[in-house]
Amino acid sequence: MTGQRKLFEEVGTGETAQPKAAPGGIDRGRGGARGAVRAWLAVLFALVVMMIAVGGLTRLTDSGLSITEWAPIAGAVPPTSVEDWQAEFEKYQQIDEFRIQNQWMELDDFKRIYWWEWGHRQLGRVIGLVWVIGYLGLLVTGKIPTGWKGRLIIPGALGGLQGAIGWWMVSSGVTSGAGMLDVASYRLATHLGLAFVILGVIAWYIMKLGRPERELMQAHRISERKLYGMSTGLLHFAFLQILIGALVAGIDAGRSFTDWPLMGGRVFPANSLYLEPLWRNLFESPGLVQFVHRITGYLLAAFCVVVWLRGRRSAHPRTRFAFNTVMAVLALQILLGIMTVLYAAPVGLGLVHQLVAVALFVAILRARFLSLYPIVTSLKETRA
Repeated sequence: MTGQRKLFEEVGTGETAQPKAAPGGIDRGRGGARGAVRAWLAVLFALVVMMIAVGGLTRLTDSGLSITEWAPIAGAVPPTSVEDWQAEFEKYQQIDEFRIQNQWMELDDFKRIYWWEWGHRQLGRVIGLVWVIGYLGLLVTGKIPTGWKGRLIIPGALGGLQGAIGWWMVSSGVTSGAGMLDVASYRLATHLGLAFVILGVIAWYIMKLGRPERELMQAHRISERKLYGMSTGLLHFAFLQILIGALVAGIDAGRSFTDWPLMGGRVFPANSLYLEPLWRNLFESPGLVQFVHRITGYLLAAFCVVVWLRGRRSAHPRTRFAFNTVMAVLALQILLGIMTVLYAAPVGLGLVHQLVAVALFVAILRARFLSLYPIVTSLKETRA
């Protein structure tokens, strides 16, 4: 029988003492893994932003229909001889865009638009290659954190789907006798929308992998649910406005009315409901599409102010700063939108307007993330 313990005797000092729990066990065994995956995702993120920019320039320069076939493998090699170039040009001469709009083109003119579309498709191939090589490399070296193998397949799967949707979009304009001068605007909106979904998934993963899992679990317990819900609504609203902006770009509606705040001297533009059936006007009437884009922009701005005012009341300085950033980027985007209208959507201004839309989307995503996973700071920082 063991003797009676003294009142202040330390328990478990002998051989039967239980081992102490090591902190951070949830992240153990994956040293450097999160950082390696983040670096890979950051490269993909930059490439997708570049893809959106090149895609925008391809549309703004009317280059998207210059390649009339979808050849994922053979299409990686551009024409290398005069005969090859002439063959590509002859294919382009068969479609409506050339027959109706671009009969003035010579071979050198065709080459200029061809290189934009070829560069756009080539960049898509590069993104696919970076994803495959990166994923397999991380998998083989054991650098993928626990629970992330399936998640990291999602950007690659969406990228493959994006390639198919890209051809679905282009095929709507590669017609002969149908009178099509551009791709279908709703297909362009689908293509751009999926690009933003891919960008959002990658950005969210980068943010989650930027902090240890145990820290995210602790932060989630003090999340600001109301603010998270409002920022989620704002993100969806901004995404809708991006889709409508794609409709505007798809039919060159930004060049139809170049005054502001009125449109052709009127609140509601004249002759904006001329198509039959009526629903076609939402996609194909330049006046109505630009009008909807403007009204949605005003509503988005008003809702953003409401969310921003709520975000300013956050207890966390970095969350407040994130919502201040959203408000600043939105103000810049509104100014750019007005300038784009007044100057009839020149290529440079149109591209900047599209890239700031990317910045706004990511800024909202960051504010949403910090609402769900706030960063706790010191009392001194909180009062700042």
